[in-house]
Amino acid sequence: MKARALLLASSMLLSASAAAAAPEVVVSIKPIHSLAASIMKGVGEPKLIVEGAASPHTFTMKPSNARAVEGADMVFWMGPGMEAFLKKPLEALASDATVVELDDAEGLTKLPFREAGAFEAHEHDDEGHGHDHEETAEDDPGHDDHAGGPAEDHHHDHGEFDTHLWLDPMNAKAMAAAIEKALAEADPENAEAYAANLVSLNGRIDALDKEIAETIAPVKDKPLVVFHDAYQYFENHYGVRVVGSVTVSPEVMPGAERVQEIRRKVQELDAACVFAEPQFEPKLIQVVTEGTDARSGTLDPEGATLTEGSDLYFDLMRSIATNLKACLSGA
Repeated sequence: MKARALLLASSMLLSASAAAAAPEVVVSIKPIHSLAASIMKGVGEPKLIVEGAASPHTFTMKPSNARAVEGADMVFWMGPGMEAFLKKPLEALASDATVVELDDAEGLTKLPFREAGAFEAHEHDDEGHGHDHEETAEDDPGHDDHAGGPAEDHHHDHGEFDTHLWLDPMNAKAMAAAIEKALAEADPENAEAYAANLVSLNGRIDALDKEIAETIAPVKDKPLVVFHDAYQYFENHYGVRVVGSVTVSPEVMPGAERVQEIRRKVQELDAACVFAEPQFEPKLIQVVTEGTDARSGTLDPEGATLTEGSDLYFDLMRSIATNLKACLSGA
């Protein structure tokens, strides 16, 4: 019994030592924080910058966020196309940290912004006059008016592709692999744990992928309109029929003419549902659906309403699938 107790105590000390030796990791947004937390399970806990119901599209850094970035050994973010607010703080505060831009991960499927049909074009604004504000925000979905600095600091940093990459589970696996590789290189003592956690995470994502495909199979051909064009990867992977968006960039609210145009398109396309997002004004969806047969629902592509942690990615993807099914089936 004494030998077993000593062995247990030794094991606990080794675990505590490994956790203490883990790098200080900071992650920008909830979906990739969830992936990082899964890879670091049993080793350490990554810190999250965009907490609670905040959106990376409109986020402003707080002093506590700046301190976290300054003290980080490693920072994971999507890149300037998603978190424009983080570009300058990383340059100023994270000079000693390893910064991993996950929109550069190997094996990603990347889709260009859409500018046709019922999707708002990038080249003009709602009212047809004044191009500067509309083009800046829509060409750069992560643009934040509070971030400071001229718009061109963020303009077309990495080409015109949609940065909501995690909504394709295969992209999530590619980013998880990049996270595991970076952590193992920075912290070789815990490399085996990171590798084992990646295997476990990939298995969970594969099971989730099958579950979601089965959930939405009965309704995936029904037309729907989303609040902003954030769901291409989900659509592309699962064959969902999104026929338009109210706005391309959620930080730029559409004008009255755009709202009327979308309402007409909802009627013309016989859209079954129009979806809001929890961080933004839901009354806008009521205006768009008024006088149409479309139902309304809510989708949360960034996990604003969900609790951060290793399960968030799975909760996020399931919530999109179940909310799509509920609205499109009329449940």
